[in-house]
Amino acid sequence: MPEVNLTDWNRFLESHPNAHLLQMGEWGELKRGFGWKPVRIILNNEIGAQILFRRLPLGLTLGYMPKPVFSGQWTVVSEQFWQEVDSICKKNHAVFLKIEPDAWTEEFLIPHSSFRISKHNIQPPRTIIIDIKDNEEAILAKMKPKCRYNTRLAEKKGITVRAWDDISTFHEMMTVTGGRDNFGVHSKEYYQRAYELFHPKGTCELLVAEYEGKPLASLMVFSDATRAWYVYGASNDQERNRMPTYLLQWEAIRWAKARGCDEYDLWGVPDENEETLEANFESRHEGLWGVYRFKRGFGGQLKRAAQALDRVYNPLLYWAYLRFIGNR
Repeated sequence: MPEVNLTDWNRFLESHPNAHLLQMGEWGELKRGFGWKPVRIILNNEIGAQILFRRLPLGLTLGYMPKPVFSGQWTVVSEQFWQEVDSICKKNHAVFLKIEPDAWTEEFLIPHSSFRISKHNIQPPRTIIIDIKDNEEAILAKMKPKCRYNTRLAEKKGITVRAWDDISTFHEMMTVTGGRDNFGVHSKEYYQRAYELFHPKGTCELLVAEYEGKPLASLMVFSDATRAWYVYGASNDQERNRMPTYLLQWEAIRWAKARGCDEYDLWGVPDENEETLEANFESRHEGLWGVYRFKRGFGGQLKRAAQALDRVYNPLLYWAYLRFIGNR
């Protein structure tokens, strides 16, 4: 059985340095404290996956494999690996396993018929990726003019950005932003645990934008090898005319670039094509629409992740699950 402990998993990731944030051992440990059980498996030191199991009633679980670590194409992943995955899922009494490939739609082929195309994703499938390989002036030049103007205006209006560790105030900002933009917010303990797990490794920074010492906006950014992710961000309702969020995001991009990253993932926009997004972003503000207008300004490329796949172990309960999400 290729199941491994956290130490061996992190050693495996050292030889696969461009693994997704959601496969990092620290992410599994973060989720462990909030209702999930992480299990890690490696086959021949080439293929690996961190699977998260969520407890359900009657001793059952839901399995979730976000962005597994594969060297090569999905179509050539060995059947032995999936047999090991099935064994672990059945051992944990999983009704089904949801898999979100670490691949874009245009480059992904469904492996074989033992997978079902899922109707439901856990992570927002569509995002904006900013290429940050060029120098800073070139990155700024690719921004929308208004975004570039607001970024420079924030500096002129006295906004400063620095590293921070005040999780309590960050959580307060997240609560304000969640209420304003209608999205869910984790507990203060969740953000605290994320910071404690990732920051000591240098793979996470909490940044704050301030005016005359008053915190106005903050974000938590993560990185690994050539990739960086903007995962959590918030602002209060003070001094918004000083555009603190623009300079804050720019400094997060600079932080990622200084760490050697080539791309910066803005993590989540409405799951619509570019034509629909551009036609509606000024009139719609609910959910991820509320952040699309802001994120589009930074000049990245709209991308869509490959659709989630489901691997089913209990067809009757899986059918009940599909009925449940279909009524949401």
